[in-house]
Amino acid sequence: MEFINFYLLPGIVLGSIYALGAIGVSLVFGILRFANFAHGELMLIGAYITYSLFQFTGLHPLAVLPLAMVLTSFIALGIDHTFYKPFRNSKTTIVIVASFGIALMARSAVQIIWGVDTFSYSSGRIEMPIVLFGGLRIFMKHVWIVSCSIGLMLCIHTILSYTRIGKAMRAMSDSAELARLTGIETEKVVRATWILGASLAAAAGVFLGLDSHLHSMMGFYMLLPMFAAAILGGIGQPYGAMVGGLVVGLAEELSSYPWLGDSPLLPPAYKAGVAFALMVLMLLWRPSGLFRGRVF
Repeated sequence: MEFINFYLLPGIVLGSIYALGAIGVSLVFGILRFANFAHGELMLIGAYITYSLFQFTGLHPLAVLPLAMVLTSFIALGIDHTFYKPFRNSKTTIVIVASFGIALMARSAVQIIWGVDTFSYSSGRIEMPIVLFGGLRIFMKHVWIVSCSIGLMLCIHTILSYTRIGKAMRAMSDSAELARLTGIETEKVVRATWILGASLAAAAGVFLGLDSHLHSMMGFYMLLPMFAAAILGGIGQPYGAMVGGLVVGLAEELSSYPWLGDSPLLPPAYKAGVAFALMVLMLLWRPSGLFRGRVF
């Protein structure tokens, strides 16, 4: 039960958060053909907007999350229109460097508006776990995080598989030129991509805040695991990002389990190194990822 309570279940929760963020990374790469290093800051913005709405309304963070997802989507559309659209036909390296600059500006804006202090959605309340048979300890916040993550992933699957805009996104991901020739409004597809990616990023940021706390560097710390998950599953493949997120989250948590003796296999401080190691190994062994995504 110690293994399940303190390693397996937290790994599933963390993997669900990584998966939501990695889906957005994969969608942007698949449609716009560049790695958006400002994606972590969209998570940061969504989490802090939710915190402000939570303080203003007194409602649960999950209750105000849909409004925060809408507001984060508007911010993402504004960033795309102001900074990314002028570079749409430029070299990929130029857009990547621009995304680094946007990440710095967005993080600084959050620090100016909300400060650099650490915040929490729980407001000092201590949540006690539900103890089930055999000593299984489950926190309700973990149930909500995993359940909402699964629901959002199913929504993404439905949109990509059964809606007109989802089919247009898949067509543009295969070939933007052919999609344009067949009459698909590519700018409309780009806007839909940013809306979906920003919405999922906001949800991931809120779930991370519910699981731990909010701080202005949380988006930066999430960037490497999200890209590791996206590359592991196959960059540009949303379904691969879901699997990759779960694998990276479980690998990080299980790496600190005392598999050999009484000491942790890896100290908890090295969890981020596990994500980096997985990303490097995947790039060396199978650059296209588990679901055969695009190669850099």
